[in-house]
Order: sequence, then structure tokens, then C-alpha cells
Amino acid sequence: MPAHRNTVRIIAGKFRSRKINFPNLPDLRPTTDRIRETLFNWLQDSVPNGNCLDLFAGSGALGFEALSRGATSVIFVEKNLQAAKSIERNLTLLNIENAYCYKTSAEQYLKNIQDTEMKFEVIFLDPPFAEGGLNVYCKLLEECGCLDNESKIYLESPGQLKLESIPDSWNELKSKRAGEVYFYLFES
Repeated sequence: MPAHRNTVRIIAGKFRSRKINFPNLPDLRPTTDRIRETLFNWLQDSVPNGNCLDLFAGSGALGFEALSRGATSVIFVEKNLQAAKSIERNLTLLNIENAYCYKTSAEQYLKNIQDTEMKFEVIFLDPPFAEGGLNVYCKLLEECGCLDNESKIYLESPGQLKLESIPDSWNELKSKRAGEVYFYLFES
């Protein structure tokens, strides 16, 4: 019997109204349409022609939205093999060639790119709420060398962020709350 599949609609851009499928997995919670709409309004000058990193990609909703809106490239990082394979299927279905999905943990990926020239203009950091540890990933991002001057970092959290978990060199640009979800945009 096939696993129950869920869908997310791409809001705007080249793939507007197209749907991406993702498996029904515990802790996989795509960013809602309402939050994505706000986020991509905030990022309207950063996403086009930018290189994006979607850590904890899950459904891939943020990365696919960035690709639809003109991102140069998107790297998806997802350790759950079912979710990663779903992202790869969606990339194939949409005939997207400027994206790649790494099947590894966010922590391992950030450690692996430390000695490379890889830079990202936009980073989506939305770990499973149950996992916690947002401060650890912020620190790893800051140390990995993948942030450009003025990189935009999106954070999603089940509660208000503690500012001590954010690197001193990051400036908060925007923040908002939607129900129980808090979301933020920082600049490095």
C-alpha cells in the first residue's frame, strides 16, 4: 500500500500554482502559504539570481519557491531518505537542473563545506521543532564560511527566539508571528 502523500502549492513565479508532493512523515511540517508569502515578500530583492541553501528541506517548499522566483541555484539538505527522494522526484517532474539534494544531516553538510568557496545569499533554517538546537545550527552557519556579506538567513521557531542564540554579527531585519510559529529574517 503506498504511503499517504501530501502536497504544497508553489505560490508565485515560474512554477506558480504547481504542486509538489511530499511523504507523510513525523515532524515534516512545510512552511505555510501565509508564512511563505510574507517571507518571499521580504526576500524579493535577494532571491532572484541568488544561491540558496535549504537546510532541513523536508518538503522542499522553501527551496522550490525560491527556484520558482528566479534563484540561480538551490541546495536542499535533507537527512530523511524518503523526503530527500521526494525532493528529487519533484526536481525531475519540474525539469529543474539548477538544484541538488544532499541526503545528509544539516550539521554534516555545514561541516563538509567549511573549506570550500561555497557562498549563499539566502539560507532557510527551519529544523523540526521537536529537534530544537537552533542555536547550534546558527553557530555552525556562522563558522562554516558559507555566508556572504549581507546573506539573508531565515529562521522558523516554535517560540520566541532567545537572542543569545543568534551570532553577534547577524542583524535582525524582520520578524513576525503566525499562530504558534515565530519567523525571522536576519542578515549576516
